[in-house]
Amino acid sequence: MFGIVRPCSHRLGEGLKTQWMAHLCGLCLALRGDHGQFARVVTNYDGLLISVLTEAQAEKATGWRRTAGPCPLRGMRTASVAQGEGARLAAAVSLVLASAKVRDHVADGDGLLARKPVALAARRVAVSWGKAGARTGSAVGFDTAVLVDAVDRQVGIEALAGPGTSLLTVTEPTETATAAAFAHTAVLAGRPGNAAPLAEAGRLFGRLAHLLDAVEDREADAAAGAWNPLTATGTPLAEARRLADDAVHGIRLALREAEFTDGKLAHVLLVHELGRSVDRAFGTSGCGHPADGAHGTHGSHGSLDAPGSGGLLGLPGSAVLLGPEGSFGPPPQQGGNPYTGGGNPYGDGGNPFGGGPSFTPPTPGKRGFWAGCAAAIGLCCTCKMCCADEYEGPWSRKKREGCLSDCDCDCGCCEACQCCECCECCSCCDCGL
Repeated sequence: MFGIVRPCSHRLGEGLKTQWMAHLCGLCLALRGDHGQFARVVTNYDGLLISVLTEAQAEKATGWRRTAGPCPLRGMRTASVAQGEGARLAAAVSLVLASAKVRDHVADGDGLLARKPVALAARRVAVSWGKAGARTGSAVGFDTAVLVDAVDRQVGIEALAGPGTSLLTVTEPTETATAAAFAHTAVLAGRPGNAAPLAEAGRLFGRLAHLLDAVEDREADAAAGAWNPLTATGTPLAEARRLADDAVHGIRLALREAEFTDGKLAHVLLVHELGRSVDRAFGTSGCGHPADGAHGTHGSHGSLDAPGSGGLLGLPGSAVLLGPEGSFGPPPQQGGNPYTGGGNPYGDGGNPFGGGPSFTPPTPGKRGFWAGCAAAIGLCCTCKMCCADEYEGPWSRKKREGCLSDCDCDCGCCEACQCCECCECCSCCDCGL
């Protein structure tokens, strides 16, 4: 599930997480319902934004949710999922853009697609997805030709781009495609007045998606000799970061001009989480706005004693609270460890009660081959390998993180503030959340 908006479930809180999952599952089931099981592989985090925006503008009424049956990706649980024209539009856009992505990889000869039989099969899949997306788009009144045209123009623009070419020239087709998709959500929701601001938000979102993809792939593209917009146009990372921050700010302003029935989830995803996506792509822990001391970082929490943070929790001089290896206690004194016994304050082999070795809790032994196989099947059927924050390895029994548990926040305060870490004053926007 690709995409740049990948929110941490702890930051969303239980209510918004439930809504977000309803749209994600709704997109997946809309793809399955209209185009078969295999089409579900194009489910992506950014596509569900179309469904979120449509529902955020619509008047509250029945028919926007339905109860879906048990699914392995939900641990064989039922769930309330989004349905309707918003989910179908999201499916159409996802299919067309996934088709373009496959064709782009085939043209570049990436990985296995360099082999002719695999490339031929991939082209057929791409053509099938493109036609399926066009059918679904037509059913909800959206002409996917604008998406296809943008993809076709992208190839020509990349071929002509070189040093000195504006990066915004390269991102223009993506901007045009996402602007059209965002604007059509206003049509589906019966709010034509929102079309213009949402088109602007979509245009900037497309720019941001293209930029962040280029930043994240820059080193890999250089190693593989693949085309990258930053390298091809000679754009430094500082300029790319400036454009990304401007896009996030522009999306925030555009959303203020739109009218929503319930825009909380849309705001959290397109304002707060986009800022974190920029931080993640550029490897920073705060927003790109100049530090003025008025508020904390808008991005993910930094480490307890990160360089430049002023020590523990950012308090000046608080580094004296940390001893060797980050443990609590006074700093090491000149001449060696102030404690006796090789660094142990008790000097008795690690046991605070004197005498004998320190106590180490027993660790469970490894499972045998067949027992491990049974445990692996259970993990797959309940989807713990993907969705659980932590699970036990089927054979080693070591603790491992779930594939989709990419939590990049300090979860201590997330439930309280719901959408941003600076709970008392969020000066990055006037959301009031």
